[in-house]
Amino acid sequence: MIPLYDNIPSRTFPFINLGLIAANFLAFFYELSLGPYLEPFIRYYGLVPAHFSFSQIFSSMFLHGGWMHLISNMWTLYIFGDNVEDRLGHFRYLFFYLLSGLAAAFTQLWFSWGSSVPTIGASGAVAGVMGAYFILFPLARVVTLVPIFIFLQKVQIPAFLFLGIWAWVQFYSGTVAVASGVGHFGGIAWWAHLGGFMGGILLLGGFIKRRHRRQESHF
Repeated sequence: MIPLYDNIPSRTFPFINLGLIAANFLAFFYELSLGPYLEPFIRYYGLVPAHFSFSQIFSSMFLHGGWMHLISNMWTLYIFGDNVEDRLGHFRYLFFYLLSGLAAAFTQLWFSWGSSVPTIGASGAVAGVMGAYFILFPLARVVTLVPIFIFLQKVQIPAFLFLGIWAWVQFYSGTVAVASGVGHFGGIAWWAHLGGFMGGILLLGGFIKRRHRRQESHF
């Protein structure tokens, strides 16, 4: 399933969300400029469970392994992030995003402790945004490309169903990774995704602006 857009317009300009997207693209363009120095750069700034630092946790959130990795993360952030920023407030949203990435990183560290394989990408922090959207806008419609036989069809899917299926895929794939004895499966840090998603749900209550708390209780 490929999300295209949702049906919830943002009431404020999402400058933090767009700034995060821009920062990720700028970091990727810098990666492209490194040539043969890229691998040591990733090992230094990526999250390496065997010998990690807190600075690596945050720097790894802005690094990506290729165009598809970057674009898929940033497109998802573009779709869901503006509404979450609108609901939380701009700077609350920034801290929420970073803390979601922190939750994702520690989840991945738990499941791949001692690994020397660097983990990079904004996926965990983006997953936290998805978790917040799951709670805040469960009945929003996500227009999605879905393969039906040999064709791709546009289908409107309730956000709770789209994101619930996504979270289940992360759990299932992460379980396969653990059963296989590896922290990654297919080069994807599934548990970081799930950790970010659950972290976003758990963190949300501390970030919602007070005037919205009563409104959220109806969902």
